[in-house]
Amino acid sequence: MSEGAPHYDVLIVGAGHGGAQAALALRQAKFAGSIAIVGDEPEPPYERPPLSKDYLAGDKPFERILIRPAGFWGERDVALLLGRRVTAIDPEARRVTTADGATIGYGRLIWAGGGAPRRLSCAGGDLAGVHAIRTRADVDRLIAELPATRRVVVVGGGYIGLEAAAVLTKSGKQVTLVEALDRVLARVAGPALSRFYEEEHRRHGVDLRLSAAVAGIEGADGRATGVRLADGAVLPAEMVIVGIGIVPAVAPLLAAGAAGGDGVTVDDHCRTSLPDIFAVGDCAAHANRFADGAVIRLESVQNANDQATTAARFIAGQPQPYDAIPWFWSNQYDLRLQTVGLSGGHDAAVLRGDPATRAFSLVYLKEGRVIALDCVNATRDYVQGRALILGRVHPDPAALADAQVPLKSLV
Repeated sequence: MSEGAPHYDVLIVGAGHGGAQAALALRQAKFAGSIAIVGDEPEPPYERPPLSKDYLAGDKPFERILIRPAGFWGERDVALLLGRRVTAIDPEARRVTTADGATIGYGRLIWAGGGAPRRLSCAGGDLAGVHAIRTRADVDRLIAELPATRRVVVVGGGYIGLEAAAVLTKSGKQVTLVEALDRVLARVAGPALSRFYEEEHRRHGVDLRLSAAVAGIEGADGRATGVRLADGAVLPAEMVIVGIGIVPAVAPLLAAGAAGGDGVTVDDHCRTSLPDIFAVGDCAAHANRFADGAVIRLESVQNANDQATTAARFIAGQPQPYDAIPWFWSNQYDLRLQTVGLSGGHDAAVLRGDPATRAFSLVYLKEGRVIALDCVNATRDYVQGRALILGRVHPDPAALADAQVPLKSLV
């Protein structure tokens, strides 16, 4: 290590939810060693979900989405090394190198690097007016262009795309949403929920284009003017928002020899295959019992926080394997979707309540066992449904479908 280079007992790479929670959990576990968080943005740790909701809508200023007040970290003796990007790891020398060539030593390393927005592979993806929603800077650039924007094309019908479409439609923009698959939320929910949200967005004026592939971004004078679809149609737009997932930020780990591919592989204590290097959050590929043991990445605040706590406990000498039930949420218009469990691989779905009332749940089953719930404006079902999943319950489908029967009575 170069002379005078800083060294920390625990170095955390990534200043998002996972990185912040790792530092918090270490101090809560009475870890007394030195801790630093390296973040490639200039801001202290802040919440990401509001970026496509409250922050984009202008309902919450940035200060209200900080995970902790800026002064908190110094009070807990956590150094914030902001505006720095880690480009390489030397696991033998126990040091990282940042983009400016500086080195930082560590005793243990927690990688909470998250991921970068997946870009369109077609021509025009780098034109001005084409945006992602991943960081505060992304959204600030987008907001700055809104006064001159009348028409918006959103590419991607996942949570980010739908939330952005809802906010921009409510603000008076003409929004077209393009999804390559035949329904929105196809990767995370069953068809019934997809159709419900499609109807809601159309009712609010969103032009939904399903099974529509993007062939390119049209432009003039270096700025996007529209989106060209594979069928030749061109959707005029002053702004294009691309929400088609993330690429996990693990290149330095893999280059250093860590096992992985789509993410870095971790065990049930969030340890990578490299000594004293942990990984948490969006970039951590782990065997998850709620996915029948499949190795998956979970892109959620819940997963980032729980894995960060798992890594911190191990480092603090209080090991407890990761075994958290996944949960997610999404706010669109006046609809609050709360999901618990993973519905992938379900072979039946039971509807509780009437979607026309805008308050209902879908309960997903696999071989008769409850594996997940999607609850729309139905918080009680969401809270009580967790026990059905954790208890591996095989309920009577008729009772399950009766919204007057509390789910807790079926445990």
